[in-house]
Amino acid sequence: MIPQTFIHDLLNRADIVDTIDRHVSLKKAGANYVACCPFHNEKTPSFTVSQSKQFYHCFGCGAHGSAIHFLMEYSGLSFVEAVRDLAVSVGMQVPIQPAGTPSNSVVRNDFEYLANDHYTDDPAISSQDLLNVIQITTHFYREQLRNSEKAIAYLKKRGLSGESAARFAIGYAPAGWQNLQTVFSDYKSEKTRNLLVQAGLVIVGDENKQYDRFRNRIMFPILNQKGQIIGFGGRVLDDEEPKYLNSPETILFEKGRELYNLFSARRAIREVNCALVVEGYMDVISLAQHGIDYTVASLGTSITSFHLQKLLRQTDQIIFCFDGDKAGRKAAWRALENSLTLLSDGKLLSFLFLPEGTDPDSYIKQNGRKSFEQLLKQSIPLSEFLFKELCSKIDIQTSEGRAKLINDAKPLLQQVTAAALSLMLLKRLAELSNIDQPELEEKLQIKPSSKKHVTRKAAPKQLATPYRRLIMMLLHNPNYINRLNRNWFSEEKENSKEITALKALIELFDKNPHLINSELPTSTIFAYLHDSSHRTLFENIESETLKWDDAIDLEAEFLGTLEKLQQAQREKRITELYSKPLSMLTNDEKRELQQLAMR
Repeated sequence: MIPQTFIHDLLNRADIVDTIDRHVSLKKAGANYVACCPFHNEKTPSFTVSQSKQFYHCFGCGAHGSAIHFLMEYSGLSFVEAVRDLAVSVGMQVPIQPAGTPSNSVVRNDFEYLANDHYTDDPAISSQDLLNVIQITTHFYREQLRNSEKAIAYLKKRGLSGESAARFAIGYAPAGWQNLQTVFSDYKSEKTRNLLVQAGLVIVGDENKQYDRFRNRIMFPILNQKGQIIGFGGRVLDDEEPKYLNSPETILFEKGRELYNLFSARRAIREVNCALVVEGYMDVISLAQHGIDYTVASLGTSITSFHLQKLLRQTDQIIFCFDGDKAGRKAAWRALENSLTLLSDGKLLSFLFLPEGTDPDSYIKQNGRKSFEQLLKQSIPLSEFLFKELCSKIDIQTSEGRAKLINDAKPLLQQVTAAALSLMLLKRLAELSNIDQPELEEKLQIKPSSKKHVTRKAAPKQLATPYRRLIMMLLHNPNYINRLNRNWFSEEKENSKEITALKALIELFDKNPHLINSELPTSTIFAYLHDSSHRTLFENIESETLKWDDAIDLEAEFLGTLEKLQQAQREKRITELYSKPLSMLTNDEKRELQQLAMR
């Protein structure tokens, strides 16, 4: 677990402008910086970064957060990975918080695996040690490729250019059992053996004999989303089995979480707003060689929800391109099943099945880029593929077949949370099963929103309430909390979202008095609001401060807001007193009413 104080110090030291500018080119615009939003397509910049407040906000899509949030969303990193990445950039080391530490002093949620993420089974070996070993091995494999006529001939036969080999850092693991001994002089020492085993490069067999995992294979380095090599895929040069061999699961490499070429393909994926998912390394490389750079591949495993989450952070459209045989359709169906809970309206998933006997590598070599991209336009939408597969196994001309269709579709449709898509799927199922939609909804226990879809117009600009203004100023300068009359809010019984959020913010400052510091960036406060149910409201209010100009008089704004609150309290009290019969008022209440009316 990461201590909250470390997050606090990290956000104080890191500059969000420097962090974002490494990935997105920012331009100065008044007190802030702007760019076209990296999270949605736009021609006019609406992505704004505040250096003084240390947060970003897109007025187009609503993306909002600190430097840590940017790295998570832009690079697809977990919280721990983003924290560690940001810490490295400013020369800080992430501490490990003991598990018994009270929960209010650490950052939790999906970030709780960092102890295992940093250390191996051997406390003396860190993840950085493994990265170094893999990097050294990568250089060795690349040198071996340059000296192997057999490996070079194989790649040329597959149509691979020297430029592509260099671009993808392809290498060759020569035949022989202990070739890595030429790289690591202490290959057989206990320390180096443990290091190589945990990096997935060496196997220890019977009688404690060790040997290289990869032998006589073309080597494809696998990069994580920070561009670090974390494992390999190896392809044999002949007919030996297995044809492909990946690195084993290590603390650096999990097949179910990584995608081949995602690091290099991110920019292209964003530019075309589409990710193409294929099955093999050579498919990716061959497509890239023909100018299709937005391609990634799974690593010998089914497409998982982790893969999909990473891709959906980068783009609104994913096309799965599989072989048209039974195995290809099975892989596509597995991808569909894993995507249902992640779908949202506006995200498009579709499936392309190539003619039997072909794959993306062979197809594009035979037909070229233009023909392949035309083929991509013929991909089948997820909804169509879903019902096509379900109907292929039954006879919907019979009552029994239609009943089975409903039964098979029920657990799938129940996972879909995207409102519009859920409604469309229900309508299609009603048509295929020849049942009225209301009856079908009752049968499936699915109740889509009954509200009719309307075209939304831009909401009229609303005047900020005193409570909203106070939240805005407290986020900007928490010192103002020392001048608030807490009774105004503790006695307030209205269940207003803004009042409830304001009370929560005051409670946060009361519990964490170190946050009451005008020098702190707002992003530090938001590190403590990560799980707040009011976070979206706070982000929307915080974004409004980006429109403040340098001439704004915050002191006058604050005093004016207090006056409005006092006036509101007076009017409320007058209403309460007037609601009582005059004969029921005490003498003190009569005097109070007279004084209030004179103000």
